[in-house]
Amino acid sequence: MPFKIGCHLSSAGGYLAMGQTAASIGANVFQFFTRNPRGGAAKPIDKQDVKAFLAYAAENGIGPILAHAPYTLNAAGAEDRVREFAEATMADDLKRLELTPGALYNFHPGSHVGQGAEKGIELISDMLVRILEGFGGVPSTTILLETMSGKGSEVGRDFGEVRAIIDHVETHIPDAPLGVCLDTCHVWDGGYDVVGDLDGVVAEFDRIVGLARLKAIHLNDSMNARSAHKDRHACIGKGKIGLDALARVINHPKLRDLPFYLETPCDLDGYRAEIALLKSLRNFE
Repeated sequence: MPFKIGCHLSSAGGYLAMGQTAASIGANVFQFFTRNPRGGAAKPIDKQDVKAFLAYAAENGIGPILAHAPYTLNAAGAEDRVREFAEATMADDLKRLELTPGALYNFHPGSHVGQGAEKGIELISDMLVRILEGFGGVPSTTILLETMSGKGSEVGRDFGEVRAIIDHVETHIPDAPLGVCLDTCHVWDGGYDVVGDLDGVVAEFDRIVGLARLKAIHLNDSMNARSAHKDRHACIGKGKIGLDALARVINHPKLRDLPFYLETPCDLDGYRAEIALLKSLRNFE
């Protein structure tokens, strides 16, 4: 399979502009926010723009695209208004994403803000069940739970919490279109040794969650030492994970066919350079 590598892009110019920008920097996948990352209403979708993008993507081998929910979405919040915003936002995002079939939709599970992880898992799962039951069929978009670093009261700080959400949802909706996006910075900050024991981390993920559920990877270096439980991304090869370890991630036999999305603190030229660097480190045998 081709090496699927790309980065986060601005959605200001629309879908076709994102596709063209991705191609211009050597990417064949990309991520974007569904709306302002701090929340609010999404701008109307230009269906002609979507149609042009789909044709361009098919011609240039671009995809899958990864839509990222706003950071303010907190399905585990203690306040009703916070949870209601999360549910309304996700439901609207999934409806809009039906215009781009086969997309991925990534969200941070949320923070339980003192209610406890068990309660947070229950709230997140219940929201997903309500959204999927009210969708009117199975969405063409796969919803991804992102692995988190464990700062504050984040839910999803280990593979067990991610699996607990999936199990709860699948109890009600066996064919729920759920998956996982593994963030290399987050799992490192969360305590998983992707530098010294990548095989062990992959095996643990497979045992607890199942590799069949792993649909995407956020490829990020980290400014922090392992188990810092923070969330500060570094440019590729410039952090505590390092270039050698990230090269092993993109070449790992059980990971290499997944799409990789960069979320490093770069501008477009920086992303272009990182994509070229990673391509040079990819084993194509």
